[in-house]
Amino acid sequence: MAMGRRAAAVAAAAAALASVAAPATAQPLSLRDHLFGPPTDERAFSIPTIGRFQPERGAAFVLDRSAGRQVLLKFESRSEIWALDPTPGPRGDVIYKNDMGEPVLRATRLGGLTLFTPQAPGGVAAAFTGQAQLLRPSPVGTPAGLLQSFTQASERAARVVQHPVAFEADNVPIAAIAIFADTAAVAAEAFVEVASRGGPRGARVLARYTKVRIGLGETPLASVAGETVQIFVDPDRGVAGRPSSQRIAAAMSAR
Repeated sequence: MAMGRRAAAVAAAAAALASVAAPATAQPLSLRDHLFGPPTDERAFSIPTIGRFQPERGAAFVLDRSAGRQVLLKFESRSEIWALDPTPGPRGDVIYKNDMGEPVLRATRLGGLTLFTPQAPGGVAAAFTGQAQLLRPSPVGTPAGLLQSFTQASERAARVVQHPVAFEADNVPIAAIAIFADTAAVAAEAFVEVASRGGPRGARVLARYTKVRIGLGETPLASVAGETVQIFVDPDRGVAGRPSSQRIAAAMSAR
């Protein structure tokens, strides 16, 4: 009986110590709770759905999992929002991939998060640093705003290719204006992406295109036809309903 009372006292002391060492308002040291569901203790309520993370090397990024299964990611140094899809990995890891099927994040059940970039193909660890704002495209909601977005995208692409590049779309639904505007900005980013590769081949690729045409489609798609870059979007899927700049750049370079 004495041993039982002693064990109970030790357990109570340990519980009290844990409550002091990890109060309910403490921020987590890992991403386990973010990506694999809340723990059984009350610390789960302090974990933000949208967080800022700092990799060991490179720019910080925001991870937004408010949309449920799909995760949105945005680097602080870039304007583009990436939609990532989770796939099972080895040892119970979750691999988040972009629309090119390339791994961008790896989360482990031990709480680790690894970021993969062209500059760090082997991956770098990233740590949670605080809360962040919701990731959504710029709130463009009028035809005039869409025209301005297209004009800005056209000017950016033209600076890269050194000749005019027209951005066009027909019969855009009012509810789809924001995603069309965002797609135009992402398409302009694709021109910058191709130019950043440098060399004669990059210049030849960019010299081919004089027009970007954005339309509605059942699935996000990027292709080329002659001098036109064709992009199809599904507004019902939000950011995931349009191709990324990397996918558009790949379509431009495929010929």
